[in-house]
Amino acid sequence: MLKGRALFPAIGARWRPSGQLLLVIGLLLLLLGTALAVITSAHLTREQYARLQRLEQEADQLQTEWGQLLLEESAWSSPARIEKLAGERLDMRLPDVNEAEVIRP
Repeated sequence: MLKGRALFPAIGARWRPSGQLLLVIGLLLLLLGTALAVITSAHLTREQYARLQRLEQEADQLQTEWGQLLLEESAWSSPARIEKLAGERLDMRLPDVNEAEVIRP
């Protein structure tokens, strides 16, 4: 007991919170909301950064593969290879000078 005051008010009495108490409760709720927003934002940032890292790694792999495909294309389309295959598979050859005909308009 506190010097003549009851620790708990009577059951029928109405308790009214003071303005300062309401302000403290309101600020506490705002603080908790802000804390949750910061936590959520940090989590989403980490997820997006991890996704960015994966996409950059995939882009590097695709760039490497593209370079390899360009090298392969240049090897397959070299004039020497095409001439060799034309001779082997299609029995094609360069015409002799006597076999060439010049067509004039």
